[in-house]
Amino acid sequence: MSEDNLRGRIIRAQSGFFVVATEEGEYSCKLRGRLKQGPKTGDIVAVGDWVQISRQDEEKGMIEEVEPRRNMIYRMDPRPQGEYQQIIIANPDQAVYVYSCAEPEPRLRMLDRLLVVAEKERTPAIIVANKVDLTGMEGAREYFGRYEKIGYPVIYTSVEDNQGIEELGETLAGKVSFLAGPSGAGKSSLLNAIQPGLGLAVRGVSQATKKGRHTTVFRELFPLEKGGYVGDTPGLKALDLWDTTPEEVDGYFPEIHEALMNCRFSNCAHRDEPGCAVKEAIEKGEIHPERYQSYLRMRKVEEEKIPWF
Repeated sequence: MSEDNLRGRIIRAQSGFFVVATEEGEYSCKLRGRLKQGPKTGDIVAVGDWVQISRQDEEKGMIEEVEPRRNMIYRMDPRPQGEYQQIIIANPDQAVYVYSCAEPEPRLRMLDRLLVVAEKERTPAIIVANKVDLTGMEGAREYFGRYEKIGYPVIYTSVEDNQGIEELGETLAGKVSFLAGPSGAGKSSLLNAIQPGLGLAVRGVSQATKKGRHTTVFRELFPLEKGGYVGDTPGLKALDLWDTTPEEVDGYFPEIHEALMNCRFSNCAHRDEPGCAVKEAIEKGEIHPERYQSYLRMRKVEEEKIPWF
């Protein structure tokens, strides 16, 4: 790194321009031409990337180097020349999945897929079970208690009753969080409860992203008053497992991974094979049957390369 260069994180990307937050302020930057050379199978630079920039003046700069990514959340964008890896957020500290306990009823199979994406990218995942006031804690745990049993932190929240808001705020503070969840789960309300106006800002970007063309789509990390950033994204259906074989899938379900160590065959698919420890664990109640069905569906998707939905 040149002594004249600054290190910073990209917090906004739009139409070839990138806002980079450094210790000396924010700079609007473009990518140096040499970084664009060669064939591209995915985004060269994305929101969340750490980069080194050279300053052109007090407000503008040039991205000279993109540092290696620790992890990333992405989706596949089919193009005539082949699939393209579109990075939604680079280097997140955690994935925070917001689902409602009711209205709408949670689609836990989609949550299972999102958890696998986080496991694949070695990104700690946190589940937010929102709208607890509609079901009560007992009803909420009927849905989300299965995840607590296998080690995922679950925060039970209700904006109506001011439940779990402080805990969620502390969980987000000082971290770069990838926020995801279905429409209607209450992400905007939760963010507004944590920091007034934050949810409205995030929703504004999400709506613009959904409506915009590829050339005008932008993504942004929003700063938190207690430190850290949150980034939201639409397009959950398009989140994919990149370069994943069917045999890998069981390794991304923690409770299945634990049980498979005792399977009789190393290549066990956990369907009808004799001596399958995973099937035995289901019978003992150690693996939730719906989680097992999610595994079967995901393995089938990877084997047959069929759409998830």
